[in-house]
Amino acid sequence: MPALSDARADYQIKIETLCLGGLDFDIRSLLDRQQYSDPDGVAERAGISSASWPLFGLVWPSARILAGIVQALPLVGRRVLEIGCGLGLASLVMQRRGADVTASDLHPMAAAFMAENLRLNRLEPLDFRTGSWSDADPGLGRFDLIVGSDVLYERDLPGLLAGYIDRHSCPSVEVIIVDPDRGNRAAFNRQMAGLGYLHRETRATAHQESGEAYKGRILNYRRG
Repeated sequence: MPALSDARADYQIKIETLCLGGLDFDIRSLLDRQQYSDPDGVAERAGISSASWPLFGLVWPSARILAGIVQALPLVGRRVLEIGCGLGLASLVMQRRGADVTASDLHPMAAAFMAENLRLNRLEPLDFRTGSWSDADPGLGRFDLIVGSDVLYERDLPGLLAGYIDRHSCPSVEVIIVDPDRGNRAAFNRQMAGLGYLHRETRATAHQESGEAYKGRILNYRRG
C-alpha cells in the first residue's frame, strides 16, 4: 500500500482494511517504525524516546489477538477500560458492539489516531484518557472489565500497572492481558496476587494473518 502524507504533521501514514474479531475495519496507522514527529517536545517530556515514539501507531499481533477476544466477551452492563491502547483495535471492536468503553494511552498522538479510526469506521466517539500509570486520575473512575495487549514490555512496569489496575477496578472485576512472552509476566502475576486477584493463564492458540501461530499467553485475573 502506498504511503500517505499526513498534512497535520511530519510523518507518513497508511490506511488498510483489517479483519478484527471477524469484522472489517479501516485502520489508519503509521507507515513504519521510522516515523517520528515531536516538534513541541510533548512526547519527550512524557518520557517517550524517538525510538519508541512510533510504536503506539503500529498494528501489533497482540493487539489483533485482543481484538478477537473482546468480540466474544459479554459486555452488556459492564464499564470497560483498554489500557496502553495504542491504536485501540480492541476498543474499536467493543465500540462497534455498543460497549461503554474508555481507551487510555500515554502517547500524546494516540487520541488523534483513535478519533480518526472511529470516523473512518463510522463509529461514535468514545472516552479517551491520556496519561501514565503512575499518575492519579480520580476522574477516570472504576471499571468492571480492564483489557490490554503487550503492556509488560519493561521490567519496571509490573508494579506500576498492577497498581493502576487496582485503583481503577470495581470490587468485582475481570482483567485480560495478552502478553507475547515478554518475560515480565511472573513479576506481574505476583503483584496482582498480592492485591487479591485470582490468576489463570492460557497459551494463545490463535494465528496471525500470515498464518503463523501467535506465540504468547492470555492472562486472566478476577476479583470479587
